[in-house]
Amino acid sequence: MKHNVNRRDFLRTSIGTAAAMSVLPTARVRGANERIVIGVMGLGGRGTYLAEAFARRDDAEIAWLCDPDMRRFARARESVGELQDRQPKTAQDFRQVLDDKSVDVLINATPDHWHGLGTIMACQAGKDVYVEKPMSHNPWEGRQMIAAARKYDRVVQVGMQSRSAPYMRLVADYIRSGAVGDVYLMRVFNMMEHPKVGAAPDQAPPEGFDYDLWCGPAAKLPYNPSRRWLNYYEYSCGPIAGDAVHQMDLARFLLGDPPYPKTVTCAGGINALTDGRDCPDTQIATFEYGPLTLLMEAALWSPYMTKTPAGVRDSDLFPNWLFNATKIEVSGTKGFVYVGRHGDGWQAYDSNGELARSEVGRQADKEHQDNFIDCIRTRKRATADVEQGHYSAMLCHMANISCHVNNRRLTWDADTESFAGDPEANRYLKREYRAPWIVPAEV
Repeated sequence: MKHNVNRRDFLRTSIGTAAAMSVLPTARVRGANERIVIGVMGLGGRGTYLAEAFARRDDAEIAWLCDPDMRRFARARESVGELQDRQPKTAQDFRQVLDDKSVDVLINATPDHWHGLGTIMACQAGKDVYVEKPMSHNPWEGRQMIAAARKYDRVVQVGMQSRSAPYMRLVADYIRSGAVGDVYLMRVFNMMEHPKVGAAPDQAPPEGFDYDLWCGPAAKLPYNPSRRWLNYYEYSCGPIAGDAVHQMDLARFLLGDPPYPKTVTCAGGINALTDGRDCPDTQIATFEYGPLTLLMEAALWSPYMTKTPAGVRDSDLFPNWLFNATKIEVSGTKGFVYVGRHGDGWQAYDSNGELARSEVGRQADKEHQDNFIDCIRTRKRATADVEQGHYSAMLCHMANISCHVNNRRLTWDADTESFAGDPEANRYLKREYRAPWIVPAEV
């Protein structure tokens, strides 16, 4: 006896399979005078900010706000509704957005463990995607995201917005021109001060919070209100990776976007924040790109290294480079350059230590969003395309994997996209997925 199933039931029971997703229609491309219709997945601080930013635009409309936690709806819905003078719909389950044929875009501002599958499902449903950084939870997942974007011809912009800043193009041109000579060393800093997290007993999830959906592809650990997802590999790439990926991406950009380093070595561990987390609070990673060495120096217990205040970022002032927490230092045979993310600007010095050039910066969130909207209309690849997002996230993944295997030096085989002769390290290239939320082998 045959049973009729509607499209939603079919999608729910077949999640993660290419066969199920292949039936979904391709979203239409909007004309120049039509608004881009957007659904937002994840209403934490960043997701709410992006919803408000796109709601301010006269070429976009926020149609949906989605989060497993219904307690987040009120504030986001009110602010978005005021900005665009139209109330968005709300849903706990983002698949309602994927079912809506009028939606062009999914903004994925979830925790790291949902970036991969959420993006892949959106591509399969014919939606373009703006996904927050770090793009993927693990290396294999990132490669599947690229495959989905290419197979379904989707625009995927990763939220590494400093790549869209005009001042970053200027400093990249300056370095590549040979003004600082040959570059053999770059140092990326990411120094923060995070508190220890206090302990609390496991308990039932709050009313209105679909905890099973929130866990999604990750293990469904007992709900604990003191567990900060960013501190646990089950849900995250770690708080260091989650922030440092901005600078790692810019370091790659300054170098002309090389795909993979040849080796990685990590040092550090959990030294100061001994509160049950399993992600490091201290991480020094060394990446070798032939004759160039790229260093990442990061910690979560540093009160004296500080991020640039917002008022300085969008001004004609420069950071205090000595104590700047997120700077990049470029060392060449003829000169030296300080570079800052998020509007910090850059300053170059000659071989005598004299200031050779300065360029102030501005934050580039709008430029990044402009580029995304333009690419939706033109079908060009975005400034922070999914492939660049993968290669930049890979630096964080590789450092974490070295940490997992007792800080061992690892050699990367770009042809097989695995660590040469190291099955222990290769176990961390992919995660275990929780049914039915499985990233498919064939997208």
